[in-house]
Amino acid sequence: MSFVSRFIVLIERRRLQKAAVATVTAISLLLSGFGLTGAHARPGNRHEHKLAKDLQSSIDATATPKARWARDKGGRRMVQAVFVSGDTDPAMTALRAEIAQVGGTIDASFPGLRMLTATLPANRVNKVAARSDVKFIAPNRETKRSASTLEAITGATTSGVRTNSTKTSYSGLDGTGIGIAIVDSGVMKAHEAFNNAAGATRVAKNVQFLTTSLANWTDAYSVDTSLQPGSAALASYETAIDNGAAQVQDGYGHGTHVASVAAGRPVTYGVAPDLTGIAPNARIYDVKVLNDLGYGTLSDTLEGIQWVIYRAKEYNIRVMNLSLAMDSTDSWQDDPLCAAVRSAVSQGITVVVAAGNFGRNLAGKEVYGAVSSPGHDPSVITVGAANYKGTPARADDVVTSFSSRGPTRGGRLDSTGTRLPDNVLKPDLVAPGNLVVGAAATKAVSSSLTWNNLATLFYAPLVTATGITQSYGETQMFLSGTSVAAPVVAGAAALLLQANPGLTPPMVKAILQYTAQPMTGANLLQQGAGMLNINGAVTLARVLRTDVSSAIQAGTIAAGANLLASGKTMPSSRSSTVAGGTFNWSRIVFAGGNRVVTGDALFTKFQPIYDPRYTWSRNTVLERYADYWDANRTYVKWFWEWPLSNQALLTSGVVDGSSLVGASSLIGKTGVFTPTSTLSSWLASGSGTTLGSGLVLSEGLVLSEGLVLSEGLVLSEGLVLSEGLVLSEGLVLSEGMVLSEGYVAGEK
Repeated sequence: MSFVSRFIVLIERRRLQKAAVATVTAISLLLSGFGLTGAHARPGNRHEHKLAKDLQSSIDATATPKARWARDKGGRRMVQAVFVSGDTDPAMTALRAEIAQVGGTIDASFPGLRMLTATLPANRVNKVAARSDVKFIAPNRETKRSASTLEAITGATTSGVRTNSTKTSYSGLDGTGIGIAIVDSGVMKAHEAFNNAAGATRVAKNVQFLTTSLANWTDAYSVDTSLQPGSAALASYETAIDNGAAQVQDGYGHGTHVASVAAGRPVTYGVAPDLTGIAPNARIYDVKVLNDLGYGTLSDTLEGIQWVIYRAKEYNIRVMNLSLAMDSTDSWQDDPLCAAVRSAVSQGITVVVAAGNFGRNLAGKEVYGAVSSPGHDPSVITVGAANYKGTPARADDVVTSFSSRGPTRGGRLDSTGTRLPDNVLKPDLVAPGNLVVGAAATKAVSSSLTWNNLATLFYAPLVTATGITQSYGETQMFLSGTSVAAPVVAGAAALLLQANPGLTPPMVKAILQYTAQPMTGANLLQQGAGMLNINGAVTLARVLRTDVSSAIQAGTIAAGANLLASGKTMPSSRSSTVAGGTFNWSRIVFAGGNRVVTGDALFTKFQPIYDPRYTWSRNTVLERYADYWDANRTYVKWFWEWPLSNQALLTSGVVDGSSLVGASSLIGKTGVFTPTSTLSSWLASGSGTTLGSGLVLSEGLVLSEGLVLSEGLVLSEGLVLSEGLVLSEGLVLSEGMVLSEGYVAGEK
C-alpha cells in the first residue's frame, strides 16, 4: 500500500470514529429570522453574554479541554484569550492591570483594534468580564489555511476589461496601482508569477506575524508596540516583522498560490496551463499569519490585519484577501476577527473571504450553515466555489459540493439564555474554485528545487497533474477550494477599483452581486447571487461617480444623491457575453443580512448602506469610526463602534424582492432555498415591492423579517446543520473523495 493510500485510510478511520460520536440524525428548525434557530436555553452567569460559547464551556469543563488555547498547569486551568475592549484608553491600561492582578500575562496587544491577547487562570475570566470596559472575550482560536482559464471564464479578457494579455503586456484593466494584501501562509517573492513587465517583483512587502503561534505555554511574554508614525518603537517593530530576506517565505505553499490567482502573470506564456491571475499588475502585500503547516492563531491574524489597516492609505492597499478561517460560534457583532475585518472595511478596504469547504458531510449529504469566520460578517464579500468543469464555457458550471452553504450560524444569548443565531444570507457569490492552477512556492534557492509542504505531501495530484516541466521560479500546482475562489474575487475587486477608484467596499460588493450570473438549479444559500462576471461588473462600475468615497469622508453626499457619472446612464443591456455564452445579470443584491433588493435606484441614487462605516443586519446597524494619529487621516490610531438607532438605510425606488420567494422549504425550493435563477427572472420582469419612501431604522422599530422559514419546518432527513458550529476552511485538492477534515481529492 502506498504512503498516500495508508494516509487516506488512517485519516478516514479517524474521521469515521469522530463522526460516530458527533453525527446529527435529525434537526428541527424553529422560526427565528430564517427560522434556523437551533435555539436552546442554558444556565448562565451574568457576564456570559461577553464570553464566547467555547471559552465558557472550557471554563466549566471538569476534564482538560483539548483546545490548544487551554491548558491545565500545576493543577490550575489556564486559557489564552483575546479581549475586545470598549475603553476610551487605547492602551487599555486598566484592563491590563486587572489581568495582571488575577495572575495573567499579556501576550500581544493590538491598540489599533483596541484588543489584546492574554493568558490567565480560567476561573478568573468571568471576573475580568465583569469590567465595564470589556466588550467580548474569545479564545485565541486556531486559524487554518482554508489559462488563463481564469481570465476566460470570469470575463477578465473581454471587450471593455482586458483585450490583450501576454507575459509582459496587458491592454486594459490589470490592477495597476492597486495593492492587494494576502493574509495567508506567505508569498514567495522570487516566483516569476509576481514579476512586472520589466522583470522586477510586484511583491511590495513581506511581513510575518507568528509571535504568538499556537500559544507559548512555557515562557509568557508581554508585547507592547507603539504605532505612532515616525517613532523609534514603530521602526523597530517594522524591522522585526520584515520577512523580505527569508529564503522560505511560504513553506506551506497556500499563500503563494492564492496570490497568483489574484494577481499572477504567466511564467511560460503560450504553454498550457497558463496561470495568469485576475489582476496581473497589482501590487502584492504578503502578510504571513500561518506557519509552514498552514496553521496560525486568531491573535496573529488580528496583528496582521492591524498592520494592513495601518499601512493601507500609504501603500494604497484597497483589497484584502483572507483565504483562511476560524471555528467560531460567536455572533458577527462579537467575533474579534469580524470586528477586525469591519475595521478594514470602514477604512475603504474591500475584504474578500473564503466561505469554507464544508458543504457536505462524510455520508455525502449536503450541509447548510457551515460558513466560517470571518465570512459570517455582513460587511465582507464571502465567496463560495464553482466547478468550471475545466473549460471556459459557463453553461455546465455548478457549485462545488464542498463549498460551504449559508446561512451563518454564529449567535448571541438573549436575556433568558436562549441562543439566537444571526442567520445572515451567505455566500455572497461564487467563483471558480476547483482544480485551479497557480504558482507553487519553493525555497528561494535556484540551485535547489525544494518544494512547499503541500506539494511535497500531494505531489502527484497537485504538481505532476499540471503536465509541465517544473523549473525554479516557474513552478506551478493545482489547488481547489473556496480559498482559491476568494482571490479570484479579490482580483476582480482590484480591477473595479482601477476602473473606478471612488467605489466603496459595499459598492464593490453590490456591483459584483448585481452583475453575477445565476447558475441553474443552485439556491441563494448555495451560490448567493451567482457566478462572478467581471465583464458586467466593470461595465456597471464605469457609469458611476468616481468621487463617492471621498464625498462620504467629507460628508458632502446625502441619501438619494445622484450616483451616476456625468453624462452616464445605466447600461441598456443587463447581460454579458463571456466565453461565447450570453446570460442575464442576476440583479440581486443582499442587504440587511436577510433581504434581497434590486432596482435601478441602487445605482442611480446614493444608498446610505454604501457608507463603509455602517454594517447592517436585521434590526442592528453598527457604525465603526476611526481616530487617526495624523491630521491627514492616513494612520489609524484606534476604532470606535456603536449602534445607531435612527439611520436611513435605503432610498425610495429600491425594490425589495424578499416577499417574492414565500415561506422557506427545502423540498419546495422556496424562501431561502429558492433557485437564484428563478428569483433573478422574477426581478428582471419587474416583480417586487418598490420602496416608496425608503427604509429607515428608527428607534423601537422592528423591521420586517425578510426571508424566513415557517415555524416547525423540518428539513429532509440527512441534512446536517451544525448549530452554531462554524467549521474551519480546511484544504481541498479537487472535488471528489473526502480525505480528511476539509481535504478533498478525486474526480474532476
